[in-house]
Amino acid sequence: MGKILQVENLHVEIKTELGRIQAVRGVSFDLDKKETVAIVGESGSGKTITVKSVMQLLPSTGSITEGSVRLEGKELTTLSEKEMLKIRGSDISMIFQDPMTSLNPTMTVGNQIVEVLKNHRKDLSRDEMKRRAIEIIDLVGISNPETRFKQYPHQLSGGMRQRIIIAIALACDPKVLIADEPTTALDVTIQAQILDLMKELQEKINTSIIIITHNLGVVANIADRVYVMYGGKIVENGSVEDIFYHPQHPYTKGLLAAVPKLHEKTDKLFTILGTPPDLTDPPKGCPFAARCSYTLKVCRQYPPAFTPFENHHESACWLHDPRAKRMISEVRNAG
Repeated sequence: MGKILQVENLHVEIKTELGRIQAVRGVSFDLDKKETVAIVGESGSGKTITVKSVMQLLPSTGSITEGSVRLEGKELTTLSEKEMLKIRGSDISMIFQDPMTSLNPTMTVGNQIVEVLKNHRKDLSRDEMKRRAIEIIDLVGISNPETRFKQYPHQLSGGMRQRIIIAIALACDPKVLIADEPTTALDVTIQAQILDLMKELQEKINTSIIIITHNLGVVANIADRVYVMYGGKIVENGSVEDIFYHPQHPYTKGLLAAVPKLHEKTDKLFTILGTPPDLTDPPKGCPFAARCSYTLKVCRQYPPAFTPFENHHESACWLHDPRAKRMISEVRNAG
């Protein structure tokens, strides 16, 4: 399948009173048609800022300083706000984290869907927009769609509100759907329903999905490929199978080790010691060097290049360098 979205060498800075935060530092990834890609990492790793850059929804103090974002070959970083308004909601849509704050409490949920159609489907009459809104409320699995159309967000459960957010995002059949922590604050049962719904809708409207999450259970359920972010950089990427069963980067291994395992009894859960780097003064070398148990001198001084493995699996770590492997082997043999 062809590439629908390509992000290359993306750099994003945010001005603050404490200095310039280098929130995204040379991120590259792509998305195929009908594919689901997950971007995972701790809070502050740069996941949300990366996808907001794709949508050109950065805060007023933020800017893309370098890099390219192309949708079906069309460069988005050079478009005006007026041109981006035509693309947001129609070609690219986003599901935001908190459905209660994302919805307008003073408008019925049906009219909030109609608002999107007014902006992007001017060929439809008011009655046709209403019918389309009711149709998509039904499509996202909400019963009695005609009744729900007239209700306000506070009259719906958390799971229903999340479905309405998805309905708004899908109203114009977008080519790319970005879901930022779409299951946050939902119980496990509703989480599973929302993920199943997204997979089902992807088949029906042929959309491609980028999902942002720190929940590896979500990744296992829905993604085809995974990009692991840390300190504003991609540190590893590969298929779901590669990331879960053959992780290469110490940070990825740490994330997986921190997931509780039902078959293992333990009094203490694993945690990655330390805190993410200060991106007003980011590390010169590997962003994970200060927290890594295997840090070498070179890790702190120079950023590692990606080492390729099988099936387009890559990891940026000095431990993959043949010279490092020889040195570690010599130390072990000496011990």
